[in-house]
Amino acid sequence: MTRILSLAAAAIATALVLSGCHSAWTRQETPPASGGERQQPADAFFANLQTLCGKAFVGRIVIDEPPTPGAPFAGKALIMHVRQCEHDRIAIPFHVGDDHSRTLLLTRTKSGITLDHDRRHRDGGEDILSMYGGKTVDSGSSTRQVFPIDAQSKALFQRNERSDLLSNVWTLEIEPGRIAAYERSRPGRRFRIEFDLTRPVPAPPAPWGW
Repeated sequence: MTRILSLAAAAIATALVLSGCHSAWTRQETPPASGGERQQPADAFFANLQTLCGKAFVGRIVIDEPPTPGAPFAGKALIMHVRQCEHDRIAIPFHVGDDHSRTLLLTRTKSGITLDHDRRHRDGGEDILSMYGGKTVDSGSSTRQVFPIDAQSKALFQRNERSDLLSNVWTLEIEPGRIAAYERSRPGRRFRIEFDLTRPVPAPPAPWGW
């Protein structure tokens, strides 16, 4: 009887060991669920803008605090045109009435996105205040990216006695199928334009210098 009990106990122990091995094997061999590599917010933001490539949209001033008398944008047709799209660069001319001097340049970098304002004269020559802007300092989101002024732009403004611009922060937003927005702010000043993405308009002429 003792020998029978010993054999039974050994059989139970063996079964438990095998069961444990099977469970461990199953956990090891079953891979975790994976949805693929996660897209970075800057890439998603770029992708949202690139869906608009070749299209133009009318904008309106929604915030101008405090109001600026004689502002160059007041009473003018405001049109953004997503004119050129590359893998890591997007060019968006911003037309103010018959003034075609402004183009926003967005560049995707390893660390985020840079924003530059390419300003040109009618003959294509570069304005004294050109290629200023900022760089993202955080990941932002697929619909909103913020660009605090960079050191190069601060130096440019200082050389040209525009110390009032040294605290500029630019914000770009896009709500697919609804609006795109351009905002410029600093302490005591906020300016924002929103563009209606539901109603594309004919593309304007090429910006100056392009």
